[in-house]
Amino acid sequence: MKHAHFPLNAMAALFAISSGAIAAEPAAEPVDVVVISATRVGHTVFDMPASIDVIDAERIREGQARINASEALAAVPGLVAQNRQNYAQDLQISSRGFGARSAFGVRGVRLIADGIPASMPDGQGQAATFNLDMAERIEVLRGPFSTIYGNHSGGVIQLFTREGDGAPSIETSLTAGSYGSRKADLNAQGKQAGIGYVLDASRFETDGYRAHSAATRDQAYAKLTLAPFDNAKLTITANALRQDDTQDALGTSWATYQRDPRAGEIDAADTQNPKRTLADRYNTRKSIDHQQIGANWEQRFGDDRLRITAYGGNRSVIQYQAFSKAFQAPATHSGGVVDFDRDFYGTDLNWLHVSQLAGGKLSTTIGLEYGRSSDDRKGYENFIGSQFGVKGALRRDENDKVTNLDPYIQAEWETGAWLLSAGLRHSSVKISVDDHFLGNGNDSGSLDYSHTTPVLGLLYKLAPSLNVYASAARGFETPTLNELFYSGAGGGFNFRLQPAQSTHVEAGVKARIGGDTRINAALFQVRTRDELVVDSSSGGRTSYRNAGRTLRQGVELSLDSTWQYGISTRVALTTLRAVYDQGFGTVLKGSRLPGVPNANAYGELAWKDSAGRFGAALEAVGSSKIYAEDANADQPAPGYGVLNARVTANQHWQGWRFKQFARLNNLLDKQYVGSLIVGDTNKRYYEAAPARNWLLGVSAQHQF
Repeated sequence: MKHAHFPLNAMAALFAISSGAIAAEPAAEPVDVVVISATRVGHTVFDMPASIDVIDAERIREGQARINASEALAAVPGLVAQNRQNYAQDLQISSRGFGARSAFGVRGVRLIADGIPASMPDGQGQAATFNLDMAERIEVLRGPFSTIYGNHSGGVIQLFTREGDGAPSIETSLTAGSYGSRKADLNAQGKQAGIGYVLDASRFETDGYRAHSAATRDQAYAKLTLAPFDNAKLTITANALRQDDTQDALGTSWATYQRDPRAGEIDAADTQNPKRTLADRYNTRKSIDHQQIGANWEQRFGDDRLRITAYGGNRSVIQYQAFSKAFQAPATHSGGVVDFDRDFYGTDLNWLHVSQLAGGKLSTTIGLEYGRSSDDRKGYENFIGSQFGVKGALRRDENDKVTNLDPYIQAEWETGAWLLSAGLRHSSVKISVDDHFLGNGNDSGSLDYSHTTPVLGLLYKLAPSLNVYASAARGFETPTLNELFYSGAGGGFNFRLQPAQSTHVEAGVKARIGGDTRINAALFQVRTRDELVVDSSSGGRTSYRNAGRTLRQGVELSLDSTWQYGISTRVALTTLRAVYDQGFGTVLKGSRLPGVPNANAYGELAWKDSAGRFGAALEAVGSSKIYAEDANADQPAPGYGVLNARVTANQHWQGWRFKQFARLNNLLDKQYVGSLIVGDTNKRYYEAAPARNWLLGVSAQHQF
């Protein structure tokens, strides 16, 4: 077996290039992007008292397949975004350790697309609904100001798509790569009669790197923008995602991973077929059908602004899990097939008022956010007789409702070199269960969670090119529906879970060196009580419990530079000490939080010719070891470091624009664990990352 090691030499070289005394020619100062994620008042990233990174369209689109948000998010400090090589379970995303324990989907990090939540009222979100083909930028907010978004806001990731403008154009792109991966995308955009439009449709298919991990994903997206009145703007977005019978590879034990990283776990209970895997025996898979539509109305009255957002949609899921027949014996068990149909909708209404106060500018936003989801949820046995992986007898039938009602206020006062920002949000989350299947007891009941989250930030401009800031906040995380569904190894709905409450503090510095180098650095600490941790996890079913106190302390650093001859560099470094500050059960004080590396890094050395026709880049990605369970007793996923390379080219001919790219990932062919299933009862924690792999892409755009 080849062990992966952190690429110290590669990282050191990239860092030296970024920070060394290379005599660069004067470069034009890059334009700062105005962001709204932290204070809801537009500012450049440089002038925000918060840790926030902006990923632009070039980083999202150029040289990427635009299949997973993790492709672009790798360059953000403080954020860990892992492609699990399992499209049945979505990405694994954590911000400063929040969300690392998620068994599937994204929790602990708030997802928003074009102002429309991609996270449900309980905090569970799906990054797969993001449309990366039409993305204009992604804003990644970390630290205290994340909490102003309420429940499950350990971080905020906002996607903004492009708006239709100019003459009509149509574009098609094709990509193909290792393991049978291929994607086709077709889009059109333009603006006519004052109406901007964007239309996009794509299909992605893969045979999968890991055994039993094939997937097909169809996505569609539409966006209309118009200005029906003076100083008014209406934006309508709609998106759809469909994945039929997406195979679920499950996790593997350490022994299986060492033997063959691509292999599935053998089903030891299947004595008649000693080589058959659990995934094959139960045909573990998931089908997803998601549709959503939303509208945003913005009306300006001088400096004041009214914004109204409304959305609604439906999500249907059927999932076949890997439970053995023996494990389904308890009367309380809800079966190995999850089948639910969800309707959801919500609205956000806010008013921005700008006035003068004490010689400075005061901007005050008052708002109210409401969200509701209703699940018609059923569970079935996943066998009939001796046949597994089929829908059997009914074992669960209930209706689950989650609502949130959050009034909030944010105020920002700016005068001279000072900027003071403060906010207050009161979140009320209500969860109710109406159980219709009483053969295993009545799980009907309700839970009410509420919490007030204040935030305060202060920024001081020491010089035109140097800002310092400090911020603090309180935050909270309720259990998601998925975390409430089971209690212990075979129990029903878990009404005992309490929300986790946290206190965040941060201090940082933002600097410009000349016109071509930017540095952002942040020092932070988060104390949490009643942290939600995995109680047991097996075959795709996970139950949770409250632990004691946890402590997160860390440093984030990002450094961007441009040099002569078209060379640019980026470095993003994170160190994070995330530990249990109080022991519980067999877990000792000081044990590391599972799923959270104590260091990760990204480095990039890129080149582009002066005409912008050709480009190339070398990327380095590294992570320290990661523990898989609370006691830190089992084999952790070893640290790793990988190198990736990409080249791009584009040409213009009359009204046409052609682009090509080639990407080679894991250049040195390292074998490493890319992600973990935290707390798996059977110790099948490990999800292998791909060996050396390639990707090619071409596109053609015609503007009429």
